[in-house]
Amino acid sequence: MNGPYLELVCPAGTPAALRAAIAAGADTIYCGFRDATNARNYPGLNFDRDEMASGIAHAHAHGCKVLVAINTFPRPGEAAVWRAAVDDAASFGADAAILADIGMMDYASRRHPTLRLHLSVQAGASNPLALDFYRENFGIRRAVLPRVLEVREIADLVARMQMEAEVFAFGSLGTMAEGRCVLSSYLTGRSPTSDGVCAPAEHVSYEETDGRMSVRLGGVTMNCFSRHEPASYPTPCKARLRVRGIASYIFDEPVGLNAIGILPQLKSAGVTALKIEGRQRSRAYVVQVIRAFRTALDALAAGAPVPPVDLSGVVEGHRETLGAYRKGWR
Repeated sequence: MNGPYLELVCPAGTPAALRAAIAAGADTIYCGFRDATNARNYPGLNFDRDEMASGIAHAHAHGCKVLVAINTFPRPGEAAVWRAAVDDAASFGADAAILADIGMMDYASRRHPTLRLHLSVQAGASNPLALDFYRENFGIRRAVLPRVLEVREIADLVARMQMEAEVFAFGSLGTMAEGRCVLSSYLTGRSPTSDGVCAPAEHVSYEETDGRMSVRLGGVTMNCFSRHEPASYPTPCKARLRVRGIASYIFDEPVGLNAIGILPQLKSAGVTALKIEGRQRSRAYVVQVIRAFRTALDALAAGAPVPPVDLSGVVEGHRETLGAYRKGWR
């Protein structure tokens, strides 16, 4: 093996996706309970208590770890639901809990001192002082870094932080600061940070007129497109808006992150783990992406070149980007 092995952390929005991800070559699965404690709180997704317990047991039987995402922020008076999620993750044998809220970190570190804690990207920690705070006060062992850092910034941060670094390698991107996204709540009344859902489906409507499809969120038009145009799910940050008579994606375009081409650079930067985004995506997506990254990481670990792979068919908008890893505006 050529240097440290990069851990492949993969999404599972359902028990079936968990089993598929393990079979496709995941090192680690991340998933959440079927409530507002996780940031993908959509109908038909996530795990009830029995499913989580059996899913963790299945993963462990196949040499795979499970991280439970408890990465939203409780509203005042509602912390009991989040505490129960921490308690159950620990009792089911989760390999770590992914937390964003300081109060939950305090609770977990005191109530379950042997439970490994990871800092969610929702905490938005991107400098050594912030990371030291979480490590010193709550024993955080790993931080998922925000998607605003280029590779050299990650390398500098890893050299100074005293914990493992996990970064996103594939999936959806957005323009809002991690853990500070509020646009959807203005349109729907449901907050991504506390309810765990952005642009909930019950607030989305479609209407076809003269061969063009209009999509609305909370009654506000997010986009209008023809049959052959790429279009993303109608989140506010990826709305196509008309400004001074010109319709354009003024915040962010429908384009997906794919860092498979810079895996050697991320490894050299000292990254511990690569995160695949997509708990709300299909099993077919999960399997295709994991297999591609498994092949690439195995080649990298053996000192061989990373083989070329085409994932354009499953990235958002069928277009790929390296995002902030290479900040072209600098």
